[in-house]
Amino acid sequence: MQQRKKLIFTFLLFIIALLLLVYNKPEKKAEYLRTEGVVFGTTYHITYASPGGINLDTTITRALKDIDFSLSMFNEQSTISRINHNDTTVVLDSLFITLFHTSQQVSEHTQGDFDITVAPLVNLWGFGFKKQDQVTPERVDSIKQFVDYQSVAIVNNQLVKQFPQTMLDASAIAKGYACDHVANALRQHGVKNLLVEIGGEVTALGKNAKGNLWRIGINKPVEDSTSTISEIQRVVTFTNAGMATSGNYRNFYVKEGKKFSHTIDPKTGYPVEHSLLSATIIAPDCMTADAYATACMVMGLEAALELCNADSTISGFFIYDDSGTLSEIWSHDFPIE
Repeated sequence: MQQRKKLIFTFLLFIIALLLLVYNKPEKKAEYLRTEGVVFGTTYHITYASPGGINLDTTITRALKDIDFSLSMFNEQSTISRINHNDTTVVLDSLFITLFHTSQQVSEHTQGDFDITVAPLVNLWGFGFKKQDQVTPERVDSIKQFVDYQSVAIVNNQLVKQFPQTMLDASAIAKGYACDHVANALRQHGVKNLLVEIGGEVTALGKNAKGNLWRIGINKPVEDSTSTISEIQRVVTFTNAGMATSGNYRNFYVKEGKKFSHTIDPKTGYPVEHSLLSATIIAPDCMTADAYATACMVMGLEAALELCNADSTISGFFIYDDSGTLSEIWSHDFPIE
C-alpha cells in the first residue's frame, strides 16, 4: 500500500511539473509587419505585431473597402452618397450609424463648430475654393439654412432630413474612423500592438517593436502646396488612443491681401480667419480626435485650448501665428516628449 502511494505521489509530481513546463513556455514573439499604400486620395502606413507572422494585408484591404462603401463621397454607391442623392431605399450600415452618432455628439459639445451637414457650403466654395469668385453673401445665406446638424436624425434605420437640400460631408472624420476600423479588424485576428496611420491620422495600440510606446511626429506648419515638405515640430509618445491633426497652412487662398483657410465655419458659411495654423487632438479613438481637430480649427485658439483643458477625454496641441512668429501651446495633459 505504501509503495502504491509513493507511485501515485510521484506521478502527480510529474503531471504538475509537465503542466508548469507547458504554461511557462516562453511565448513566441510576434513578428512586426509593415504595409503601405494609397487610399481615399492619400497614403496609409500600418505596422502591426502579427501572431505567428501571418500577413494580414487582406484584412486591412477589406476594412478600407468597408469605409469606402459606407462613407466615401467619391463612391456613387456608398451609403453617404446615396443619402446625399435622397435615395429613400438606402438602409444605413453599422459604420455609418456609428460615425453619425459620434458626429452628433461632437457637434453638441462644440455648439456646431463641427457639423457633418456642411457639404452644401463646401460645394458652394468648391474644392480648393475654385469657385470663390462665384460666392456672394446672398448665395451663402440661401445655402446656410440647409446646414444644421440638428436637422438630420436616424429614424428606423434611415436618415431623415428636414430639408432635401441638406447633404453630409464625412471628410473631416472618416479618415480617423478608417484608422479605428482597420485597428479593430486587426485586433480580431489577435493583434495587440499596432500603429495605423492614414493621411496623418493615427490609431495606436500596445507597443512598438522595441517594447516602447509609439512615438509620432507632429508636422511643422510650413506653407507647401505640394505636400512634400515634412518638418517635425514636436514628437508625441502615446498608446491606446487616436491622434488627428487639422491644419490651414497647406490649404488656403489669398484674396485682396487676406489669407483664407480651407476650413469653413458651418455657422457663418465662410472660411475661418484666425491665427490658429494647426490643431492636433488625442482622444480615446481617432474618429473622435479627427472631428475635434476640425472643430478646434473652426473655433480658434483660445476656445480650442479652453475646450481641451475642460474635457478630460481629449487633449490638444496647437500651433499658431503670433504676429509673424510660429508659436505653440498645448493643454495640460498633452503628452509632449
